[in-house]
Amino acid sequence: MRINRGVHWVRAYVRGAPGTHVWLGILFVTTVALHHMSPEFEEAFLRQRSTNIHELSSNPVRVLVSSAMWIDGGHWLPYAVLYSLFHAPAERWLGTARWLAVCAAAHVLATLISEGALLWGIRHGVAPASAVNTLDIGVSYALAGVVAVLVYRIPAPWRYGYGFVVLVVYAVPLVTGRTFTDLGHFTSALIGFGCYPLVRARKSVRIPKETAGASAG
Repeated sequence: MRINRGVHWVRAYVRGAPGTHVWLGILFVTTVALHHMSPEFEEAFLRQRSTNIHELSSNPVRVLVSSAMWIDGGHWLPYAVLYSLFHAPAERWLGTARWLAVCAAAHVLATLISEGALLWGIRHGVAPASAVNTLDIGVSYALAGVVAVLVYRIPAPWRYGYGFVVLVVYAVPLVTGRTFTDLGHFTSALIGFGCYPLVRARKSVRIPKETAGASAG
């Protein structure tokens, strides 16, 4: 039956990228939780989970993990689309462990570099001292890294066009806005490009057997 085939395909699709969908599930729960908080409590709550300079100096591991479990702005559906377009294909291609390594590298390194740049700005009078408590949560750094690493999945010559577009998308805001988050996004993309050693053994896309069987049926 078509319904059974559809259910079978959905299950195979989710099993092919378990990390992506578990992460999406967590983001859904935390987003719903944010919608039930008052604006004042929400700001204080998120600030404690933010990778700002103050929190990084006292609880680096905790905030690096917790900041990736919340969405600033409270809109989950756009991220569900982006995760389906980029994270899920990357996880099925690289495997969960390597995909997670790309996400962690982009999220952690870009956070440290961007917050380090902000700290330099504070010490040199370019940014206000209050910026040590700037709210910095979300999953966009990891997403930028994964978007960039997917360039190696695309055959030449199309990969060069894709890579150019990725660079433009993240470089233009950095040039025009020059905020620490713009620097973080651009850095994340560069980190994704730099993850080539993780993808050399994953040149071809592996389609789950369940998915192939469902399509053949």
